[in-house]
Amino acid sequence: QVQLVESGGDLVQPGGSLRLSCAASGSSLNYYVIGWFRQAPGKEREAVSCISSSEIVTNYADSVKGRFTISRDNAKNTVYLQMNSLKPEDTGVYYCAAERNFVSACYLSGELYDYWGQGTQVTVSS
Repeated sequence: QVQLVESGGDLVQPGGSLRLSCAASGSSLNYYVIGWFRQAPGKEREAVSCISSSEIVTNYADSVKGRFTISRDNAKNTVYLQMNSLKPEDTGVYYCAAERNFVSACYLSGELYDYWGQGTQVTVSS
């Protein structure tokens, strides 16, 4: 069973950047599809991005395309979310999630993930 810990959340001004990390323990991430999700106060959780476990495939929500980049470092057992040109509407708690499946695909549906981290707060405000 894999345990996930997110980090890197912070308060940042609009237009700024942050890099979130999702560090895994208990199992190698090599065989896991990873997704990033976020939830703003009073709103439902929404998908942000995902990355496959084989033959790297990535996907992004329309709201973050061109601004966010997901990547993985299997040697460090960590997945990253680089967030640039941040907007106030990017504010929320960011969660990473994992599903054990060695595939060249990933999914933006939270229901397909079995393992979740505790989240890290991102606040974009001047």
